Amino acid sequence: MTEESAATIGVLIADDQDLVRLGLRALVESEPDLRVVGEAADGLDALAVARRERPDVVLMDVRMPGIDGIEATRRIVADPELAGTRVVVLTTFELDSYVFEALRHGASGFLTKDTKPVELLRAIRLVAGGEALLSPSVTRRVVREFATRPSRVLRPHPRLDTLTDRERQVVGLVGEGLSNDEIGGRLLVSPATARTHVSRAMVKLGARDRAQLVVYAYQSGLVEP
Repeated sequence: MTEESAATIGVLIADDQDLVRLGLRALVESEPDLRVVGEAADGLDALAVARRERPDVVLMDVRMPGIDGIEATRRIVADPELAGTRVVVLTTFELDSYVFEALRHGASGFLTKDTKPVELLRAIRLVAGGEALLSPSVTRRVVREFATRPSRVLRPHPRLDTLTDRERQVVGLVGEGLSNDEIGGRLLVSPATARTHVSRAMVKLGARDRAQLVVYAYQSGLVEP
């Protein structure tokens, strides 16, 4: 890795529409701290390019030929060689039936394709820094919409019993879409204390980020839909 590449955030753009990829490339490359390390027009190609280039962030369309963005996300997240790669799902609609599945398989968040350019650039930097891209209100709607389907079956996390009562409570509040400040206010503790509880719960449950913690909360029945 060169000194220049080490100082920038590498982005992989995966979308089957040439025009979309072109627009995203132009936007990303307009920023001095971002660079496009590759493009892919289908899920298998996205996986291959990710393994070759090891991007910091993948902008992943969900509907692509070959394997879709969900399966590509699952394979990227499961690859130990790509532990430093984060996936942001691109979707046409907020209430996309694919979104919850993408989060469940390890996506760090999602964006709608009509997101303003400044917000998309902010999202890339946020996710590259290890944060989850979760708007509380939108996340609440999306996860509840698809976690409450008739076919929903609770799948408690195998390490759920390692959480303290307070940590279980905090995970439930994360699942409701509350920020650390809001959790602190609800529990009458400081935001720093809330952040500590969240961090400890993430470590115990092996959650990559806050997005995955939201999914675990719903799957484990820690938050009522």
